[in-house]
Amino acid sequence: MLLRLRARLSRAADLPRTFWFLWVGTIVNRLGGFVVPFLTLYLTSERGLPVSQAALMVSLFGAGSFAASLVGGELADRIGRRPVLLLSLFGAPVAVLVLGSARAVPVISFATLVVGFLTDLYRPAVNAAVADLLPAEERPRAYGYLYWAINLGAAVAPLLAGWMARRTYALLFVGDALTTALYGLLVLWGVSETRPKGLSRAPRVPTHRRLASLRHEPLLLLFAALALVFGTIYMQSNVTLPVDMRSHGLEADVYGKVIALNGAMIVLFGLQVSNRAARWPRFRAMAAASLLLGLGFGLPALPASLGLYVFGVLIWTLGEIVGATVAPAVVADLSPPDKRGLFQGVFGSAWGLSAFIGPLLGGWALERFGAQVLWAACLVAGLLLAGGYLAMAGGAEQRMQGMREPSATSEVLEASKGGD
Repeated sequence: MLLRLRARLSRAADLPRTFWFLWVGTIVNRLGGFVVPFLTLYLTSERGLPVSQAALMVSLFGAGSFAASLVGGELADRIGRRPVLLLSLFGAPVAVLVLGSARAVPVISFATLVVGFLTDLYRPAVNAAVADLLPAEERPRAYGYLYWAINLGAAVAPLLAGWMARRTYALLFVGDALTTALYGLLVLWGVSETRPKGLSRAPRVPTHRRLASLRHEPLLLLFAALALVFGTIYMQSNVTLPVDMRSHGLEADVYGKVIALNGAMIVLFGLQVSNRAARWPRFRAMAAASLLLGLGFGLPALPASLGLYVFGVLIWTLGEIVGATVAPAVVADLSPPDKRGLFQGVFGSAWGLSAFIGPLLGGWALERFGAQVLWAACLVAGLLLAGGYLAMAGGAEQRMQGMREPSATSEVLEASKGGD
């Protein structure tokens, strides 16, 4: 085991210095990711909102995230990755504190929308920076490491959040704001601009024409549509899963412990997946991820128990690990260098839209049809999703092979290894 760990660390050492600042910042930020997983419980218990209205509030977070992905991706191509990171990481803490102090429903609604926008504005810039820094064969590993970092924090955050929530929900908002701002300080200190030198000036093509050109990218749009379905299933973990668990007598702290298994699984197995993912057929891997996701969320359709919830989380987490490692690399491989931010923004917007649709659809299905129908629908959706990934594999792999130039990122890579 020690030899395997040493080998993984040796492989990690060749990643550039800039990447590691992003990686450490991601851990710090996710250690304080308290608000979103507990937002439904906060709004229903502290603010007295019904489940359907609380789900609508959480959906507004998704609406903000949807807009942030498109805006953040385009800004990352136009003004650079670093400015977008700083705007997001220093703006989001202010919005989070406003949300935590809001009492009126209109203020909560607006604040949630803004938090969703500013929280996710930086994500396309990070993914574009990884594509700038690394050649295609190394990208799954780097994206996997970032996702591992997210979940190293996520393994601890729900436990801390559950403890805080039993005392006062205000602690969730303050802690979330502080850790996000600390990530911003790390970017300010250690992350230089990563855009290739030939793209250092803002693109001359107007934004509306760049967006219109997406009509001629059917593979990207189809992949984003499948990501929307994937994300809609996954979003039930933050909204309908805790409500369903509470209906079976399992309170917030129990949900926090169960969902912490998700982060713990990724910490345990995420690096192994990341180091192997480059060798896997991309779309078969995504199909397998979808099957696992659907099965894991389908299990609670059986007679509910704590053990069944735990087993379901373990299964869908395996699908999440594979999907989160492979999907951003697919988007990067499909992207022209001058549209890396925009393509990642389109992909991220699908996740943002799923964060809007998922709570609405899940909350509606839970109230109208009950939990068993909701979880059975997740299983069917996972099966259909797997078929979709396999169907698009041929054309997408041809396009990806054509986009793999001799490393267009070599100048940035060498500079970032040498220091910032």
